[in-house]
Amino acid sequence: MRNLFLFLFRFRGALVFGLLEIISLYLFITSNSYQRAAFFNSANTYAGTVLARRTQILDYFHLAEMNQQLAAENAALRQQLYPADSAHREADSVALPPARTDSLKRVRYQRPAAKPDTLLLGQQRVPARDPSYPLIPARVINNMLHNVDNYLTLNVGRADGVVPGKGVVAAGGVVGRVKVVSEHYATVTSLLHSQTRIASKIKRDGTFGTIKWQGDDPTHALLDNVLRETKLVKGDTVVTSSYNSVFPEGIFIGTIDSFVKEPDKNFWTIRVKLGVNFANLTYVYIVTNRNKPERDTVETHTGILPKGGARP
Repeated sequence: MRNLFLFLFRFRGALVFGLLEIISLYLFITSNSYQRAAFFNSANTYAGTVLARRTQILDYFHLAEMNQQLAAENAALRQQLYPADSAHREADSVALPPARTDSLKRVRYQRPAAKPDTLLLGQQRVPARDPSYPLIPARVINNMLHNVDNYLTLNVGRADGVVPGKGVVAAGGVVGRVKVVSEHYATVTSLLHSQTRIASKIKRDGTFGTIKWQGDDPTHALLDNVLRETKLVKGDTVVTSSYNSVFPEGIFIGTIDSFVKEPDKNFWTIRVKLGVNFANLTYVYIVTNRNKPERDTVETHTGILPKGGARP
């Protein structure tokens, strides 16, 4: 201990100078928006390069585990290709306007020659595939799990079409939202973040709520803003709702694990078991909503979305 104090006393000038340099740089970066943005972009690029090299080494020793994950995901995707029970049904006859040569103006009925490429649900055409949400595949090269505010780093960036604000999903469900982007890397605000809010609903009855993380258990989150009058069932599926424009509606989030009716609140306290295993997250997909800028502009002008505000 005596030698330590002697060392500090001997180099006190250099240590004080270094401390003042660090404080000066911190104040310089945090007080200027341009320098702050340049610093974080550069730091994101260098950190991404180091993490990418580390991931390449670790991947070699986890090939068996990664192959199992890919096999499970491929099985889930192939299951979606199986035809539904109603796939072989023929379309009903549809009404056609009267022929020009028909003096009686009789309505004609005709069965379509080919299967329709859209469904008619509540007088609204619903396409079989939604082209508004193309997916960008990405590899997780860093994943924080045990902090109050957790982030992920992906091996895709601006060169791949990634911009801040896009949603990130995995085979198991919602992962988070892109925060910072460099040329070849992106940082994602995880669902396991104190400020993350995801507009969601209970799939069974369409009850709306908000998913947020409590900061303790990485396998569970809280479904908030569900009124006490709502009838809940353990195991109910929770998915994204149409109230957000980051994720498509109906993306899996998790299942209701438990719920408690607290006497001093008007809402249920609902714990949701998350579908994504954040402790073993390898591959994700970045979701692009081409209609988000138009929707945000309209809702900002009408006062639904505040200027500069963020949608959950």
